[in-house]
Amino acid sequence: MHEYYPLLLGGGIIGLISIVLIIAYASIKDKKQSIGFDRNMKDGEIIKRLLRYAKPYTGSFIFVGFIVLFGIAYDVVSPMIIGHITALIKDKFELAELFVNVGIYAGILIVSMICTYVQAIVLQRVGQKIISGMREDLFTHIESLSHEQMNSMPVGKLVTRVTNDTNAISLMFTTLLVNLVKNMFIIVGVLVAMFALNYELTLMVLCFVPFIVLFTVIFRKFARRAYRRVKDRTTDINTYLSENLSGIKITQIFNREGEKLRDFEGKSRGLGKAKREQILVFGIFRPLVYMLYISSVLALFYLGGKGVLDGTTFLGQALEASTIVSFYMYISKFFNPIQNLAEQFNWLQSAFASAEKVFTIMDIEPALKDAPDAIELENVRGEIEFRDVWFSYIPDEWVLKGVSFHVMPEQTVAFVGATGSGKTTILSLICRNYEFQKGEILIDGIDIRKIKTASLRKHFGQMLQDVFLFSGTIRSNILLDKEGVSDEEVMKACRYVNADHFINRLENGLDEVVRERGNNFSAGQRQLLSFARTIVHKPAVMILDEATANIDTETEVLIQDSLEKMMNIGTMLIVAHRLSTIQHADNIIVLSKGEIVEQGSHRELLAKRGKYYALYTLQFEKEKQRLKA
Repeated sequence: MHEYYPLLLGGGIIGLISIVLIIAYASIKDKKQSIGFDRNMKDGEIIKRLLRYAKPYTGSFIFVGFIVLFGIAYDVVSPMIIGHITALIKDKFELAELFVNVGIYAGILIVSMICTYVQAIVLQRVGQKIISGMREDLFTHIESLSHEQMNSMPVGKLVTRVTNDTNAISLMFTTLLVNLVKNMFIIVGVLVAMFALNYELTLMVLCFVPFIVLFTVIFRKFARRAYRRVKDRTTDINTYLSENLSGIKITQIFNREGEKLRDFEGKSRGLGKAKREQILVFGIFRPLVYMLYISSVLALFYLGGKGVLDGTTFLGQALEASTIVSFYMYISKFFNPIQNLAEQFNWLQSAFASAEKVFTIMDIEPALKDAPDAIELENVRGEIEFRDVWFSYIPDEWVLKGVSFHVMPEQTVAFVGATGSGKTTILSLICRNYEFQKGEILIDGIDIRKIKTASLRKHFGQMLQDVFLFSGTIRSNILLDKEGVSDEEVMKACRYVNADHFINRLENGLDEVVRERGNNFSAGQRQLLSFARTIVHKPAVMILDEATANIDTETEVLIQDSLEKMMNIGTMLIVAHRLSTIQHADNIIVLSKGEIVEQGSHRELLAKRGKYYALYTLQFEKEKQRLKA
């Protein structure tokens, strides 16, 4: 019995380590919330949804499966060949037979290498197609979200979902899945070969398998938590960078670089801590599996060496040197895939954590949905009617309270009032950027909720105070990928709004590069480009929301001339604080605290000497004082 003490000692050490890990596992299970383990989707659900994207490429995956079967032949057969060569050298050495065995070994190795290359090429192509499809679906879904929903999500978070998270999922399709299948086949193939060679030694090796399973289950729990934290911290940093790099001018103006740096350092330390936790989990698991591998090898050498030297048997079966050599290689082939599971499990947890975050975005139901019987709106005359419309951004805090008005086709209607009175909200509701709670909004007598949103919006041209220009050229910013428009038509629109004055002075004209957010153009120039953009798209209804606020007096004179021309194109809705710009409007609607208090023409409202008269008089006096100064 004492001969087996070394084996019992090794088993005791492994058992003690297992008990410690089980205790740690139990403590984590009891404290899920305290450690941030708040995974909402089950692995099975994530896999099911991911496989939907892989389904169109089932044929390619089946082909790769056959390639994998050929590729693992080296791992399964090579130990047998080496064992046979060992027996050949010991018993009866024949050079010709040695060459044959070496040739077979080399042939299997070459086939395995070719299969690995083909597998990698096919999987990379298929994997990139799958991820491209997922990215497009995610981007399309984000585009379908309402303004309210977009305002509730940081841009950096969305960028992380579309880029970093889909890249992590890409590894799953290009590398992880096939390697998991390959390693499973290798483990099964090696076990079959080991049983055929010596089933008693195989049973000895299998004694270590329960501990491998136990360690893997425990590692899975720790790894999931660690990867989720890394993903969350990465998202935090990307969100912080997206916001603060966009607003870096404000940071510099107020000399707050030091404070922002400290904030960034704090977030970086958080990510560093999460990364260290991830490395610690990985650094514990792989050595534990390696310990099991070394233990099995030591047990093999102890039992096999004792059997060969003493001429004894192990469980009734004789042991030979060639068998021990083959088993030594098989144990390596058996444990290597299991050791690789640590790294592959890292990737798997990364992919699952990323997939959960991607699917969380994709599961957000768009607040604005087309009704099943929604219609396409081919032509719009421009008649707009509000019937007792109530709206709130926050429940029970009404921004509009029973607003009703009627705009006839080709009329120009202006909305005035104090900040927060609901002017911009009215324009947003007309385009269905938000969903109102009560009442009706009609376009040409049709409820806008019965019109497809895309069909509705294509008839509106919005010119906002904060003009957004994309990186590209002046031409691309005016056209926004609209096809069938010539450069002459683009320049005609630019001349219409007097944007040609500064475009003609540029070295590259319409091909002049526009940097991020158009920061190489003045506010007035950006606004003129937005006017040209609107005219090119020929809307039936034009919306100007403080569109002349950022334009100097000289430019405003040119714009006023353009606006008078644009009033003849179709219905025009204007929001303006500067009442001098709306004197020629057909109807002026005065708002206060979400309600209409007055409406009429400029002259009619002045004659009433009410709210509009007070606003106009106040602005007139301020303008006189400014000119005197």
